[in-house]
Amino acid sequence: MGMSVTISAADAQDAEHILKLQYLCYQGEAELYGDWSIEPLTQSLDALRAELAEGHALVARLGDEIVASVRGRADEAGTVHITKLIVHPRMRRHGLGGRLLDAIEKHFAGDPDPAAKRFQLFTGHRSEANLRLYRRKGYAQVATHEIGPRLTLVTLEKAA
Repeated sequence: MGMSVTISAADAQDAEHILKLQYLCYQGEAELYGDWSIEPLTQSLDALRAELAEGHALVARLGDEIVASVRGRADEAGTVHITKLIVHPRMRRHGLGGRLLDAIEKHFAGDPDPAAKRFQLFTGHRSEANLRLYRRKGYAQVATHEIGPRLTLVTLEKAA
């Protein structure tokens, strides 16, 4: 075993691997909410490639295998929108999600154009593990948005 996980910027060649991991990781969310039509499960490879091109993505590798990823993009007002923090089910509960969150924040905190003023992300109201992680990392709830009878999105934010 003895391999360590490394975190680096994702590139275009990683898109297909990220999409497969995303599909695997969001199965639990789909089951939790009884909805397999959620965007992470229906996103196309072309849409993912476009998302990677317009923002910044990180991947965590165990050897050559991508085992986790996160994406972010900054808007002109200085809000960094962090999305799709995913960790392979067998790699969960080892601090990898927290490491990726720290790394994406650090990337945008060091980017002066535009200067990051706040970090923002969202998750479903029943996604307790996600909510615990985000709160532990200093995020506080700033809004909720009811998507339907089974899902309310919780938006969390912290200052950069």
